[in-house]
Amino acid sequence: MLNISTVRNIGIVAHIDAGKTTLSERILFYTGKSHKLGEVHNGEAQMDWMKQEQERGITITAAATTCFWNDHHINIIDTPGHVDFTVEVERSLRILDGAVVVFCGVGGVEPQSETVWRQSEKYNVPKIAFVNKMDRVGADFFTVLKTMEEKLGVNPIPLQIPIGAESNFKGVIDLIEMKAYIYDNDAKETFHIEDIPAEYLDAARKYHHIMVEKAVEMDDSLMGKYLESEDHITQAELIGAIRKGTIANKIIPALCGSAFKNKGVRKLLDAVTLYLPSPLDLPPVKGVSPDNKEQILERKPAETEPFSALAFKVQSDPHMGKIIYFRVYSGKLQAGSYVLNATKGKRERISRILEMHANQRENRDEICAGEIAASVGLDYTTTGDTLCDMEHPILLETIEFPTPVMSISIKPASQSDKDKLGKALVRMAEEDPTFTMHTDTETEETILSGMGELHLEIIVDRMKHEFNVNAITGHPKVAFKETILSTTEQEYKHVKQTGGHGQYAHVILEISPALHGEGFEFENSITQGSIPKEYIPAVEKGVIEAMLKGVIAGFPVVDVKVNLIDGSFHEVDSSDIAFRLAARECFKRAFAKSAPVLLEPYMSLEVSTPDEYMGSVVGHICSKRGKVLSIESKGGMQVISAETPLSEMFGYVSTLRSLSSGRANYSMHFEKYVQVPTAVAEKIMEEAREKKKEEES
Repeated sequence: MLNISTVRNIGIVAHIDAGKTTLSERILFYTGKSHKLGEVHNGEAQMDWMKQEQERGITITAAATTCFWNDHHINIIDTPGHVDFTVEVERSLRILDGAVVVFCGVGGVEPQSETVWRQSEKYNVPKIAFVNKMDRVGADFFTVLKTMEEKLGVNPIPLQIPIGAESNFKGVIDLIEMKAYIYDNDAKETFHIEDIPAEYLDAARKYHHIMVEKAVEMDDSLMGKYLESEDHITQAELIGAIRKGTIANKIIPALCGSAFKNKGVRKLLDAVTLYLPSPLDLPPVKGVSPDNKEQILERKPAETEPFSALAFKVQSDPHMGKIIYFRVYSGKLQAGSYVLNATKGKRERISRILEMHANQRENRDEICAGEIAASVGLDYTTTGDTLCDMEHPILLETIEFPTPVMSISIKPASQSDKDKLGKALVRMAEEDPTFTMHTDTETEETILSGMGELHLEIIVDRMKHEFNVNAITGHPKVAFKETILSTTEQEYKHVKQTGGHGQYAHVILEISPALHGEGFEFENSITQGSIPKEYIPAVEKGVIEAMLKGVIAGFPVVDVKVNLIDGSFHEVDSSDIAFRLAARECFKRAFAKSAPVLLEPYMSLEVSTPDEYMGSVVGHICSKRGKVLSIESKGGMQVISAETPLSEMFGYVSTLRSLSSGRANYSMHFEKYVQVPTAVAEKIMEEAREKKKEEES
């Protein structure tokens, strides 16, 4: 029987290239899960099992595994660091109890570090910080801690300080034990413990005092002992206070090492078991009754409770079909049993329960509260669905995902690829909620939308290699949006007489701007029955149709309020279709009079470049309508923070390589939608008009 108090459900998250997957591979090796060190640069990392991951040396999909350390059962999810695959981080953090956030000892808090930190805060996930790559030139443990305070607004508490730095990094001082751990240079991470070297004694005492001071603030009972004498506090009491503060998300224990050089990983595993929570340390999961959303329900992490779980990931397997990953919050589940998908209102059979190790799997007879597993044979379940006991239904909070910002067109290379293309796209859309597709009814093109160039590139590559689909893709396009700045009232009558029954519908609409992010709001203000109630849904449907197609340039309309003020109908000639057509045309005319504008996605851009290329890099950003926000020196490089429109950033990786002789690197993530400058908007609208003419001719 599983002892839930020993379970740790953790994620490993980081900015790209912080060493996250290397750390995961070391953990697998030291816990005995693997018997060979898998190196990312050799394409041998077990957790990066996809062909595309091994070729590019990056993590694309979150991989799950289970290992054991100090009698603790640790479920680990290794997540991507690239912003295009942020969906994997989002859904993983939703179901995890704790996280190890990896920072590069040189780069410190980088853009994606901030993104994953915000994601973890949204779900109130307790965290440990691991400052990696302490052997790199420019690595500075204390600068990273300071940057965490400044950029993340958190309270890091050092549990260690490094002995040496860069090529001289050879160990750490454990501030709880007040002992030095000196690492041997071998793959087994062997070390010997000795007294703190004399030259580090003052620093060790200083940071030990800081650690104790922060720890006792977490426990009122220790504060009295601390005021009497710091020496009165035992190691066990200190560990207990740090654990309490970590679980409450008030402090962040910070450790350091070099995963690649096999230094610091074992101490990190110790910290995971000591400070991160078990399911028992966290409040019971809350949900609502599927039949009454006002009725709040909760489930405790116990086998005696009714079964409840959240599906957080879908993976397509060529042999097994759809694999559903889920986190069990309460109760237990046996293979072959039936559960309720409370989100869909459907009964599902759990034909097999699988314990996952990347793309490898092991059959389980049953799974209990606090565990993470997968299953096959679920027909209706998708990401974010709740699975629960048939007799005790509960609906857990689902997962929200960002909107795609980039699109490409795609068509099959041959007739034989046509059917395969449709099936492949459906399978991948099931896997990835940030990947969407639709057919342009006018051009009959299939449009794929995703989070960036790399995201869409990977999808097309997977179609070719996993589903044997050859396809022709168009150039990437930015997901512009349309909105308005003023309020307009518009009247429109749809009248058509063709001999028998005609068509009649009369609507008066008021449209006004909504706040950014509010989306679409429809209101019916008719009180005297000038339009019968049965036609109101048709009016709303007509408005939505117009919004989806756009008005000024063919892009979806967002953040608009529409109020149906008045209208009229005909006893014989009015119909749903007539009111849909009337509403559609009325909305388009009103929109055109309401100061319409285009919105474009703006990206947060961070470029690290040697001094000699800074002028060229900054100049290029400015030439692309970008705005430089700050420039700071970090690790011998100049770090440029900027905002820039996505439409100007296609192929930036090649441009930057050319500007810096391949020595600069960058990261970019979606920040916000902003209004397109008038001159640029006019050009986009002109291109849209020309395209429409071509399609009509």
